[in-house]
Amino acid sequence: MSRLSAAVPPWLAHALRAQRGPVPWSAVVRGALAAGPLLLVAVLSGRTSVGVVAALGAMLAGINDRPGSRRAAVRRLGVPALAGAGGLLVGSYAGQHVGAVTLTLLLTVLGLLAGAVSAVGPVASGAGTQLLVAAAIGAGMPLPEPGWQRAFFFVGGAGWLLVLRLALPAPGAIAGDYRFDGERDAVGGVYDAVAALLEAVGGPDAPGRRVALTAALDHAQDALGGPRLRPYASSAAERRLHAQYAAALPLAEAATALAWAGEAVPARAVEGPRRLAVAVRTSTHTGPLPAPARSAPALRALDDALLHAADTFDRGGDDSALHTRRRTATSLARTVLGSAGREYGLRVGLCFGAGVAVAQALHHARWYGSHAHWYWLPATAVFLVKPDLGPLASRVICRAAGTVLGAVLFAGFAALLPRPAGLVALVALCGALIPVATRHFAAQTAVVTVLVLSLVMVGGEPGASWSRIGETLLACAIVLLVGHLPALGQRGGGVRARLTHAAEAAHVYLAHVLGDGTTDDRAGRWTLRREAYRALAEARASIDLAAAELPALARHAEGTDEVAATLERLVDTTTACAVQLDDNGRLTPQHTERITALLDELAEGRERAGLVVKEGQALPVPLAG
Repeated sequence: MSRLSAAVPPWLAHALRAQRGPVPWSAVVRGALAAGPLLLVAVLSGRTSVGVVAALGAMLAGINDRPGSRRAAVRRLGVPALAGAGGLLVGSYAGQHVGAVTLTLLLTVLGLLAGAVSAVGPVASGAGTQLLVAAAIGAGMPLPEPGWQRAFFFVGGAGWLLVLRLALPAPGAIAGDYRFDGERDAVGGVYDAVAALLEAVGGPDAPGRRVALTAALDHAQDALGGPRLRPYASSAAERRLHAQYAAALPLAEAATALAWAGEAVPARAVEGPRRLAVAVRTSTHTGPLPAPARSAPALRALDDALLHAADTFDRGGDDSALHTRRRTATSLARTVLGSAGREYGLRVGLCFGAGVAVAQALHHARWYGSHAHWYWLPATAVFLVKPDLGPLASRVICRAAGTVLGAVLFAGFAALLPRPAGLVALVALCGALIPVATRHFAAQTAVVTVLVLSLVMVGGEPGASWSRIGETLLACAIVLLVGHLPALGQRGGGVRARLTHAAEAAHVYLAHVLGDGTTDDRAGRWTLRREAYRALAEARASIDLAAAELPALARHAEGTDEVAATLERLVDTTTACAVQLDDNGRLTPQHTERITALLDELAEGRERAGLVVKEGQALPVPLAG
């Protein structure tokens, strides 16, 4: 695949790339037990339409059912499901009581709002997607139930999958204590990432291992920081996990400082974090940990962090802080109303509104015949316009290919399977395949197409395989056209907004280390470091997606990757400065010169990339000790 990626354009290479990893068998089991059984119960009880709605809720929740902790799954599945229920409610009543023009305007405004909110983060983006998809389904799918009942059963279907997520243990969970299997695996992954970084110090793989450590820390924070009834960890097992996560932060800091220095560390230094990772996952004691030599400030910091972690694991700890800060309403509003939210909202609103308008025109022109199922076109446009699903060209290619494949497969299944039993079994099979198919957008599209067409046929409508292909191609054309309009908000606004946020977070972290002292408020320093690295990871992901767009779009993010690379080196250097100051309270000329050079490089890069520097963001330059 690496040779292929070098031989083809980035936008095409992205379309051919698929995620890899072990099969998530627990998610496969949940998918098989979700939409299919719900539909079966409804068919047997004579309420088929109710089962269709509930299965749709379970299917959309299944798309969001990703690996992680149960606590994080409550937000990741629950918030989009509630948003989808609201969209279904609005779409159902609007579709019944307003005309085509008013309906188009209403759904366009809904698209503007949902798109702007989607800029907040992944959960908000999932909620915006389900809001619009469910609104289109509610307005376009003929169902006998009133809108409030549709919303209720939609939430019920998603809630059933969430119940399965909370109740069923994951493979390998410890008997009697499987509630925190996702959290334990996430915290253990942090210690493994620390060991991997220590192993790569001084080699070419060190930068990539540092990025992997950031991802592991982000994942652990999300796994431990999900919604709870109380504002603190209430059980002994959960408090222990929080303390073990907190004990990993000084280890990560020391490992980053060692990677910055670039001098290989002894092999025995890697063994300690490895044993700690095993102890987290098995809930056992660590035993004696091999101590590294204390010949350098970062090695002394590593040794101290290992001693602290060993004490935390053996005796328990009371540090339950996750070293993260809740986003305020002001910061959320700033994101929604900022350049990223405006650009995102405008594109989503125009694509969704155009999809509704074209679908309404075709529907009233009787292009669909006597069956009203025009919702497919605007719903497809929503998935296509979502940048978190990949670059625009890649999304269009994968969606078109997946829909054609899914429609052809369904036509064959529909000709062979008995009705409705065979179609119900097909829904269950597709539900089980969704967690695996999410690794590639085309595969996910094919599975979802078969599932939705099965639901439509069970609900009483005839097969619509070939019209789905035509509607999908129309949606692709709409999104490609709107996505390349020349004057539609600030181009690259999402990338620049994330990169500006990362620069601000790096500034605050550096100012704290150099100006506020490091020994008095280490917890605050770790919080700022986590925020800086998380913001950098989000900016880097956005830049990588933008680079894989068609040249007409990719050029608007030119220069941002150099700025991100400079920021990463700056934050790494700041971490090394913090460890040095902890050791003897003074910086070496090497630290000072590196900071000064990086600040100059950052200023030049931000100017070339057109990033705005706010007043008062002059970074302090330390004096060499």
